[in-house]
Amino acid sequence: MTMDSKTNRVESISARVDAAGSSTDSVEDELELSAVRHRPEGLEQLEALTRFNRKELQILYRGFKNECPSGVVNEDTFKDIYSQFFPQGDASTYAHFLFNAFDTDKDGSVSFEDFVMGLSILLRGSVQEKLNWAFNLYDINKDGYITKEEMLDIMKAIYDMMGKCTYPLLKDDTPRQHVEIFFQKMDKNKDGVVTIDEFIDCCQNDENIMRSMQLFDNVI
Repeated sequence: MTMDSKTNRVESISARVDAAGSSTDSVEDELELSAVRHRPEGLEQLEALTRFNRKELQILYRGFKNECPSGVVNEDTFKDIYSQFFPQGDASTYAHFLFNAFDTDKDGSVSFEDFVMGLSILLRGSVQEKLNWAFNLYDINKDGYITKEEMLDIMKAIYDMMGKCTYPLLKDDTPRQHVEIFFQKMDKNKDGVVTIDEFIDCCQNDENIMRSMQLFDNVI
């Protein structure tokens, strides 16, 4: 997975958000927001909770509603949508982990609120916020620690998603080799798990890990 390809996807989303100010059909958008089965929180509340303004939220909601007319998306639908970005590989496992990271209330669905809150962090959050979000992604069982097995599961899912066309010469043990390197650097007290403090401290001070793990844009 190259930085350029994923950066382009982030920039594509950002471009749609930045273009939101040119829209003039706010009355229609307000009516649409109240018409779906799952009505999002008021725009004022979402403005307060995210780094998007009202017009940007309306643009984002239109795109979300086009894919999810009910206002929520389940995991199977999420996988179908996400897999469209990676036709050369199998994105189902990584999409599963990503879905769990967006599903903050753990009700088995991602609402517009869930989606836009995560997107706000990924596009406009601070480095600390983005790393917190990334830690949550890697902490698969949500126990507050990242194990080597959890990191390996995520890494394998990323390689599966990118497919043989992208990495034709990689050996099966390459994800494990990468994890061994990352984990040794992160697990500073050598207790077999990585805490959020270890994770953030290591990432902020190691440019190679930041680039290799692609913490800022591999989750979109």
